[in-house]
Amino acid sequence: MRRLSWLAALASLALLAGALAGCATPHAPAPSNVLAGQLVVRVENAAGAPVRSLSGGFELEGDAERGSLSLSSPLGTVLAQARWSPQQVLLITSQGQTLYADLPTLTRKLLGEELPVAALFDWLRGRPWRGADSLAARPPDDEGFVQLGWRVSLARFDQGIVEARRIEPPVVTVRARMDRP
Repeated sequence: MRRLSWLAALASLALLAGALAGCATPHAPAPSNVLAGQLVVRVENAAGAPVRSLSGGFELEGDAERGSLSLSSPLGTVLAQARWSPQQVLLITSQGQTLYADLPTLTRKLLGEELPVAALFDWLRGRPWRGADSLAARPPDDEGFVQLGWRVSLARFDQGIVEARRIEPPVVTVRARMDRP
């Protein structure tokens, strides 16, 4: 049960801003807006609490305003799906459907930490998000940038790997290995 909650939390991670409008179905995004691969999330807790981590396949479609995210098991079974628009976020799991006002609320509820979901669309494409200032990374990670309190490493971007790590405690790490067409 707890693992399923974490899988649902992973689904919320890649959601990047918005939600599904009531019963309306979001417009299908263009195929060029699809990101897919493997995602790992690790949340380190202070005060002796256990480290939380989870992983799964993902397919992220759309953009920060409107889209969907599917999270799957290693065998390809869809474990959770989220859809969003500017009005709300809908999370669908085997336990049912849950509505959230926005993506930050969803990530706080499921992970205990807020994630910069809107920025992830750009970060997974190897570039800073246009919605906030960024700085070029300094050693030891010269290939990347710092934005919103996160260090985004692009050292293995040519292999399809992006890693974002929150600088302030508790440390949260998001690592994605993108599928190549």
